[in-house]
Amino acid sequence: MSAAIVSTPVGLRSTISRISLQKQACKSAVSSSSAACSVGRRGRTSPGVIKLRRTFVTINRTRVAGNQRTAAVVCSAATLEGMKTYNYADLSDKERMEICARPRIDFSSIMDTVTPICEAVRESGDDAVKSYTSQFDGVDLDQVTVELKGVPLPSLDPEVQAAFDVAYENIKSFHSAQQSSTLTVETMPGVVCRRVARPIEAVGLYVPGGTAVLPSTALMLAVPAALAGCSKVVLATPPQKSASGEGPLGRIPPEVLYCAIKAGVTHLLQAGGAQAVAAMAYGTQSCPKVDKIFGPGNQFVTAAKMTLQNSEAMVGIDMPAGPSEVLVIADRDAPHSFIASDLLSQAEHGKDSQVVLVALPGVDVPEICAEVERQRALLPRGDIASEALSHSFVVNVADKETACNFSNLYAPEHLIVNVDDAESWLPSITEAGSVFLGRWTPESVGDYASGTNHVLPTYGYARMYSGVSLDSFQKYMTVQELTEDGLKLLGPSVAKMAEIEGLDAHRRAVTLRIGMD
Repeated sequence: MSAAIVSTPVGLRSTISRISLQKQACKSAVSSSSAACSVGRRGRTSPGVIKLRRTFVTINRTRVAGNQRTAAVVCSAATLEGMKTYNYADLSDKERMEICARPRIDFSSIMDTVTPICEAVRESGDDAVKSYTSQFDGVDLDQVTVELKGVPLPSLDPEVQAAFDVAYENIKSFHSAQQSSTLTVETMPGVVCRRVARPIEAVGLYVPGGTAVLPSTALMLAVPAALAGCSKVVLATPPQKSASGEGPLGRIPPEVLYCAIKAGVTHLLQAGGAQAVAAMAYGTQSCPKVDKIFGPGNQFVTAAKMTLQNSEAMVGIDMPAGPSEVLVIADRDAPHSFIASDLLSQAEHGKDSQVVLVALPGVDVPEICAEVERQRALLPRGDIASEALSHSFVVNVADKETACNFSNLYAPEHLIVNVDDAESWLPSITEAGSVFLGRWTPESVGDYASGTNHVLPTYGYARMYSGVSLDSFQKYMTVQELTEDGLKLLGPSVAKMAEIEGLDAHRRAVTLRIGMD
């Protein structure tokens, strides 16, 4: 595999750090092929650079002319093309914001595809879902939605079933603990206020099934929905053309079906993409209309969710979502193999995923990058990971405070803190979807079975959104009850405020009761 030449983002000045070349052979090879490098252009390199397979090489060319500095050139061998390295101290505030920007998604063109699909489902219901499922998934459905009451659990390999059972119990345990009792406060004598939880009656759960089947997502969404008391739980997942099961659910992966039934799903919608989201939002002849839609998905699923929450469908969504991502903070004692495997665990999700390494002093970045390549070459989804690495990067920082500042600025979906005494870092972490502390906490445990939820805000939305929890499936009502004495005590203040705001009917609703008029 050839090396590639990648320029820095527009607006960045000479911010890419110099990584020393540790072998004279590498120096010679780079020197002999320097003509292949040019700022802002991507292309093949000469055979001399190709020989640098599995070696992460960075050339920092800076040219000072007055106050102008040229962008640096990164030549990175093997599949680590474009994984740039920055020194935090060399970046301006603007440049720090620029490198935190995620790969852009062109939603305008996506909406041109999604909007007609949603309209067709609204008008034609199941017929439209069948048509799009045949077109996009290559499956001709006899039954769009199947009620799961009475459907037996499918038979799984005993080890597979045991793994999902462990995950189910841990997810249930953690989310059960989130149950809150009714809050009751007497704010003044005779004035009692309460806050009570009620389930969202009908919810839709989207479980992706494109490049990877994700039964774990079925557990992450269905378990808290059942605990919250949602009466209708619709799970949508694409049918698999390659599946060969029997019965109306024969095209659904048995692992997804097992998790859905075990966790209390009431209806299974055999569809994916925008058509599935629209079916749950509007309802069809076989699919109940839901009040809120949850779950990750590709750009078309995300666009459909965002479009329909602002439509006459009257449906809520859990959060905006983007490609998966992880930020790893590592100190000098963090094992290179651990760091590399954590970066790749997110890079393999999709070509648009992004991974970031924040390196404290003493971290051997070139060796970590070499380890990433060694592990990537062994992965079945290594080509996907390679594409994700091409828009990922490393940031060198001086200390704990700087590492936390940058992490909070980036606001990652997943944050791994692979340092000594990781617990002491937690008070400084304010912006992250889910945090993984210490040497022995890979992000994978949260994805599957630790008990926390893996449906998390991405794309920087961790600044204002939380991950899915029991609360996501509930809404809260406030209740107040006053005695006559309580209203006599509080009423004059209410009446005076209503008078100031010019709302006389509000004032009279109080004064008529307590004889002030």
